Amino acid sequence: MAKDKLRSKDLNEIGFKDNKSVSMALDAVNRYHKHESLENQLAMLKELIENPQDFEEDMAFGKIAFVLQGKDRNAEYISEIELNTEGISYPVYGRENIEEGAFKQMEIASHLPVAVAGALMPDAHQGYGLPIGGVLATRNAVIPYGVGVDIGCRMCLSIFPIEPLQLERNRSTFKRELQYETLFGAGSELRNPLDDAIFDRPEFQEIRIARAMKEKAQKQIGTSGSGNHFVEFGLVEILDPTNEMGLAVGKYVGLLSHSGSRGLGASIAEHYTKIAMHLCRLPKEAKHLAWLSLDSVEGDEYWRAMNLAGDYASACHHHIHYKLAKALGEKPLAMVENHHNFAWKEKLADGSEVIVHRKGATPAGKGVLGIIPGSMTTEGFIVRGKGNENSINSAAHGAGRLMSRRKAIDTITRKDLKEVLDKSSVELIGGSVDEAPMAYKDIHQVMGFQRELVEILGTFLPKIVRMDNN
Repeated sequence: MAKDKLRSKDLNEIGFKDNKSVSMALDAVNRYHKHESLENQLAMLKELIENPQDFEEDMAFGKIAFVLQGKDRNAEYISEIELNTEGISYPVYGRENIEEGAFKQMEIASHLPVAVAGALMPDAHQGYGLPIGGVLATRNAVIPYGVGVDIGCRMCLSIFPIEPLQLERNRSTFKRELQYETLFGAGSELRNPLDDAIFDRPEFQEIRIARAMKEKAQKQIGTSGSGNHFVEFGLVEILDPTNEMGLAVGKYVGLLSHSGSRGLGASIAEHYTKIAMHLCRLPKEAKHLAWLSLDSVEGDEYWRAMNLAGDYASACHHHIHYKLAKALGEKPLAMVENHHNFAWKEKLADGSEVIVHRKGATPAGKGVLGIIPGSMTTEGFIVRGKGNENSINSAAHGAGRLMSRRKAIDTITRKDLKEVLDKSSVELIGGSVDEAPMAYKDIHQVMGFQRELVEILGTFLPKIVRMDNN
């Protein structure tokens, strides 16, 4: 059933009187909020009519807010902020393994006036704003694109007391549950999602974009996105007897998932990036690194929304793991998880507080556990951070792309993918050639470049991999 379309008559009924504001409102909704329900669209526009001053910096409705108040939006011109001539220095791990585009992006970030420290991880490759694998510490400023579009994209590993041999003997059972209990895709929604306490959070009422996305978030909790997101069963081997998980050295069956905050996080990222780019005008090459001061209303609001999206991403993983554990009739012995697209308030070695952006980087503070996956045919690693101050307590978040998605699609065939999967006895449900193992760097080489950042406690080797059917 098609969504009801917003009409001029609807706007007249809630208080829009002149044709100019009606036309501008219809255009703004169609451009920025066309996927919202008619009810949500009308609620936003009603709030705009009642409190236009609150929308002056809103990318969608800012111009209309000025028209409704009879103001000239261009009366206050926001001048362009210059980059620092001399940027901050930063360490690079595995320099020979990193493409030129990532270096260029990190170099631009190092010249931001708010930048105080940085680092480039060995899995780094070009992205938007900060490179994937880029770490940047700033003073009292948060960069929405320094966090990324998929806020709180993260790893979660459950380790079960199941004999590894059972995974092979009962492969069809594990495969069936993986297919039945997971749902993938950018717009995927569950018919009967489980409830979660996160929806009682005040941010879902107090922050407009979160309020608008709440219904969709409720339908998407416990689902996964597309691209490189996955849920997979595999073999865990614990190597270090001193591990904090309390597990004996040996082999287990594990469940590993990788995904983020779904439509909620993407909408938050898009909304506040546009606000940041309007309020913080930077040179063209740096425009995606626009920041929000944490002292500002917009910066404080983004920070709260970002943390909400991060907690929502965590809840999504927990739902997936709960459902699969229940289907197997098992309880995990241990769970290890971490964000790798997020920003944290942390202190540098000199005691100063900064905002640390890790865009495709794993927190690796001293004693902090994390997961660094490989590809679908190579092992990933359970790690313990060494607390290396030079890397701003960070490590790689995976193998990192060797080929762009376009290049992978153009050079790798389905036959090539099947051959490499068969060779490793890995079964793939869904997936695409742009996620083929050949499209990724050598994870062992990546791990070799960061021996001073993390120590390895164990490994995870995929055996049944579930991805989107893209």
